[in-house]
Amino acid sequence: MNTKVELLNKEKPNMKVLEKAGKIIRNGGLVAFPTETVYGLGANALDDEAVQKIFIAKGRPQDNPLIIHVADFNIEQFVKEVPLIAKKMMEEFWPGPLTLIMKKSDEIPSVTSAGLESVGIRMPANNVAKGLIKEAGVPIAAPSANISGRPSPTEIERCIQDLDGKVDYIIGGEKCNVGLESTIVDCTVDPPCILRPGGITVEMLREIDDRVYIDPAIMKKPEENFKPKAPGMKYRHYAPKAPVKIITGDLKKSIAKIQEIVQNYIDANMKVGIMATDETIEEYSNAIIKSLGSREDLYSIGKNLFQVLREFDDEKVDIILSEAFDEKGMGIAIMNRLKKAAGFDIIKA
Repeated sequence: MNTKVELLNKEKPNMKVLEKAGKIIRNGGLVAFPTETVYGLGANALDDEAVQKIFIAKGRPQDNPLIIHVADFNIEQFVKEVPLIAKKMMEEFWPGPLTLIMKKSDEIPSVTSAGLESVGIRMPANNVAKGLIKEAGVPIAAPSANISGRPSPTEIERCIQDLDGKVDYIIGGEKCNVGLESTIVDCTVDPPCILRPGGITVEMLREIDDRVYIDPAIMKKPEENFKPKAPGMKYRHYAPKAPVKIITGDLKKSIAKIQEIVQNYIDANMKVGIMATDETIEEYSNAIIKSLGSREDLYSIGKNLFQVLREFDDEKVDIILSEAFDEKGMGIAIMNRLKKAAGFDIIKA
């Protein structure tokens, strides 16, 4: 398959490109496109054969459900009902990085929902994404546009790296604003439950319903026979080629521990990468050191996390050591992705 790549301005995307990409989706093809979270790999969510192509292109496990993306609030045909709490969250956070799980209608094929009776739906804020959905005229099923298990792409170059020759069209060009996948809230249960943390934090959601809680299962290693209700719950995700280890505890002690570990790896002739922050980057030596951003702005950390993991692949490091973050606000989403990338390999300082 010859993959065509088209660069677009997200403020004023080329409508001819969107028309062409929309037609590819409508006719059963695959298009990688930007959203405000990460780049997505899209297919017609109502076409089971087209959706199956997503799983093949990504090497994605069949029991990992997909999120469908819409361009407006008219979702009644895709779900059996829109619960009141879902309506309130849609009004507050759509378009934006929030996915809501509801009981699906028969319009949604079983392959899209991975055999579940529910489906996740979101309305992206990115103009290219919204324009593509409108031109396609169908909801778009779209996981992240990368090989399954790898760090999600926040730049078009990473989509090309993973999917060139596997999809019909790759469109976009600018870095994603949020950098982490959408928050997922299960609205089929009461009270609503967060199944994946993201840019819409638990604190923000509790402004709508103060009973919202985070599923404790998402911050620990899942059981082998666990059946995921949302993407990112079961399998190792977001993982670079080198193993990742997270060093937790008091920051000063963590820095010292990381330096101690670095020396051990250097003695073993290994190339080490360190994920630091603006506040700590000068504390390290004898490694390839990259800052994720400032601890005063966790949204900058989230925006840069996947890109930095990818950059360590480019550097061909043998091991990656990462500082940890407080698990509150956006820090919950950051630590969720880090723990998945590390396969829950955590060292206490």
